[in-house]
Amino acid sequence: MSEISALVVAAPYPVEVLPADPQRAGACLAALEITTRSWLGALLANSGGLVVDHGWLRVLGGGHDGLPDVAAEMAPGAGRLVVAFDVMGGQFAWLQAEPGVRPTVHYFGPEDLAWQDLGLGYGDWLEAMLAGAMTQFYEGLRWPGWEAEVAGVALDQGISALPPPWTREGKDLSAVSRKPISLAELASVHQDAARQLGFL
Repeated sequence: MSEISALVVAAPYPVEVLPADPQRAGACLAALEITTRSWLGALLANSGGLVVDHGWLRVLGGGHDGLPDVAAEMAPGAGRLVVAFDVMGGQFAWLQAEPGVRPTVHYFGPEDLAWQDLGLGYGDWLEAMLAGAMTQFYEGLRWPGWEAEVAGVALDQGISALPPPWTREGKDLSAVSRKPISLAELASVHQDAARQLGFL
C-alpha cells in the first residue's frame, strides 16, 4: 500500500482514502482469491475505497458507507470485475479479453456506451489515474464549475444528464439538465441504453 499512498500524496487533485473495515476486507479478499501483494488486494485490505478529484472517480476498495466493495460488484459469469465508477455513471472493469491474455482495465463511458480496452493492468491504470491522467481522460465530459457540483454528490449517487452524453444534443454538458440520482441506477440506465441501441 506504500506505493499507492505515495501516489495519493503526490496526486495533482484531491484524493480521499476511505477508512477500511478489516472484517469486510478479509471477506472480500477471500471471495476474489487475491492477496495483499497485488495492488488491488492492498487497496482492498487498507481502504474502503478512494474518492478522487472532488468525487469524480470512486475507486472501489473494501467498501464504505454508500460505496460497494469490489467483490459486491463481481459480475457472475461475465469475467468482469468492476473496480471503479465515475460520477457520470461510467465504469472501469478489470477483465480478460481473451484466454491466455493478461487481464486489462476496460472503460464503459456514458458518451459512447461501449467498452474500450485501455490496455493497462490494474496497477498501471490506478497509477495513471492518481498521477493526473484523469484531467485529459475526462476532458469532454466536464463543464465549468463541475468541481463544486460533483463534490456535493453523495458517494452512492451520480449525475444524470438530460439529454444524455451519448446523444448529439447532450455533448455539451454545460447546456444540459443535470441532477443527482442513485449511481447504481445511473450505471444501469447507460447499460440498458447500450443494449437497446445494439452496442452491447
